[in-house]
Amino acid sequence: MLTQTTSRVLEPSDLDTALAVLDRDPVANAFVTSRVQVAGLDPWRLGGEMWGWYEDGMLTSLCYAGANLVPICATPRAVRAFADRARRSGRRCSSIVGLSEPTALLWRLLEPHWGPAREVRAHQPLMVTDRMPADIAPDPYVRRIRKDEMETIMPACVAMFTEEVGVSPMVGDGGLLYQARVAELVGSGRSFARLDEHGKVVFKAEIGAATSQACQIQGVWVAPEYRGKGLAAPAMAAILRYALADVSPVVSLYVNDYNTAARRTYRRVGFQEVGAFMSVLF
Repeated sequence: MLTQTTSRVLEPSDLDTALAVLDRDPVANAFVTSRVQVAGLDPWRLGGEMWGWYEDGMLTSLCYAGANLVPICATPRAVRAFADRARRSGRRCSSIVGLSEPTALLWRLLEPHWGPAREVRAHQPLMVTDRMPADIAPDPYVRRIRKDEMETIMPACVAMFTEEVGVSPMVGDGGLLYQARVAELVGSGRSFARLDEHGKVVFKAEIGAATSQACQIQGVWVAPEYRGKGLAAPAMAAILRYALADVSPVVSLYVNDYNTAARRTYRRVGFQEVGAFMSVLF
């Protein structure tokens, strides 16, 4: 019998009520929603537990606890309950990420036990669009990466990840998990790139999370020698065209606030800021 407020690990039978919570913010929750729609709530298939917070018998907040710790539609009381559960179980995640307000509270509660973090990115603008730009033609050379081009795209993916996160994805398990994720995106037709005449990647990005309501572009990267040459905006327009035509009616991304060049490019393509994420990296 549920008490007035309580938290627990959700079970596969809780799938419909969990999806109803996720649907309250389809853009911000696209990453977790896409995983739950494919894997359900079985921890082994999902790659982590889904914690639920109940008020008066109703599921109101969630927290995904896997490789990332992600508060979802989380009220302050829910965040405190999730922080207590996370503290008791110990840190198993490589990052905490989510909308800035609940994530900031979650980190304040966990920092005395889990800190210090390797890096805290307190304000990462969340940007969305639902239409193509009127004044930027999509780059016709940006295309889907084929399954037989894994060796072509992997060095660019590793370079992007290392530059963005600060550590190589090849450490630890030799990159097996990261390669599997890249292969998953390539296999699903959600990895895109522009190659030069020598077959080297000069631009790449992925549609990393996808639901019927919203998708999220990730891993945007321009080869250093091609930066500042006007390549990014037409290339992003090409990704946007694929996303809107084939995936979802709303396209989102989030970006580090200090990356002024990227934010300027995204605005040129029509993305508008609607909120902010926060990431705590370990």
